[in-house]
Amino acid sequence: MASATTKPIRIAYFDCYSGISGDMILGALVDLGVDLKKIRAGLKTLGLSKGYEIKSRIVKRGLISGIKVDVVVKPVRRPHSRNFKDIKTLIEQSGLSPKIKSNAVEIFKRIAKAEAKVHHTSIDKVHFHEVGAVDSIVDIVGGVLGMEMLNVQRIISSPLNVGEGFVECTHGTLPVPAPATLKLLEGIPCFSTGIKKELVTPTGAGMIGFFAENFQSLPRMKVLKTGYGAGDHVVEKTPNMLRVILGELEGQGEAQSMTIVETNIDDMNPEFYEHVMELLFKAGAVDVTFTPVIMKKSRPAVTLSVMTPAEKKEKIAKILLSETSTFGVRYYEVNRITLDREIQTLKTPYGQVKVKVGSLDGGILKISPEYEDCKKIARREKLPIKKVYEDVRKLAELKIK
Repeated sequence: MASATTKPIRIAYFDCYSGISGDMILGALVDLGVDLKKIRAGLKTLGLSKGYEIKSRIVKRGLISGIKVDVVVKPVRRPHSRNFKDIKTLIEQSGLSPKIKSNAVEIFKRIAKAEAKVHHTSIDKVHFHEVGAVDSIVDIVGGVLGMEMLNVQRIISSPLNVGEGFVECTHGTLPVPAPATLKLLEGIPCFSTGIKKELVTPTGAGMIGFFAENFQSLPRMKVLKTGYGAGDHVVEKTPNMLRVILGELEGQGEAQSMTIVETNIDDMNPEFYEHVMELLFKAGAVDVTFTPVIMKKSRPAVTLSVMTPAEKKEKIAKILLSETSTFGVRYYEVNRITLDREIQTLKTPYGQVKVKVGSLDGGILKISPEYEDCKKIARREKLPIKKVYEDVRKLAELKIK
């Protein structure tokens, strides 16, 4: 098994204090040192029929300097539109790597799904106007290329400052965030500081929603470099920049802010607990426990505790209030430190088995076979589950380095 003294994990932290958009992402990545010439070269393999040019320049927003990346699309006499299928075909037939193709297509799919939901239509009927489509393709594919070139293992973001007010678009005046953007932001913590501008665009929401594994305060990390990507707006008092911090995770894992939602129950059929637990995990709970307690008048009861990301606490509370006999819940903030975890599929004499791998600072500390896989094998082979579990664990320790 690997030692726990290997190199630390590279991380990119997106500080979205003034929102996020595709061009802001490109600008911040270029400011971090990503080679714009290589991004241009990758984009050329798309074979876009309409001309465009990518320009970058140093600008100031307030007291901060950063990179402004502009996608200048040449005007056409008869602009037409592309739907999601057209864009998917364009990307898949390019000379980009399979990973970049897959990531770019998935981001476009997210945006198309949001537009389709808002307009009560199907994803195939969502169209991107020609100029906007080229702009979005360059922003998204260029951003995916830049993220790959940045070579980070984890991406985390702050909550998003979305702005407020109204924005003018092709179809008229829309509230900020625009409906499709708001759809893309579901499950993501957002706020507004009262700036009357559209600070988060559909492209920005689609990209950060795809890349970021968590939305939280800056984690404990060694800062290596910082890049600033400028937005279009000049905003009073706040520098309109996306700040991306490149760093390394170090020390005893990463502290995560979580919320505990819990309640005491003394009058519910215990057979219902399994159903409630399934609903809670489906809603985003990371842990659910039942603890026997004694309440007033010596009544036996159970404390049902749910650990969840803060942005999901209302959803969790609603399940407890509607699916159990309780009349109220309480919640409080906690911090936790976890190993970095990934699921790997291992080829064994029993067949394919998933194993959970726990790492600290890049070094593997723990390997745990998945219980459900071991249970299926034990039943099929008529073997004790503990034998299957140990056989898989020992094999995993030899194969996974």
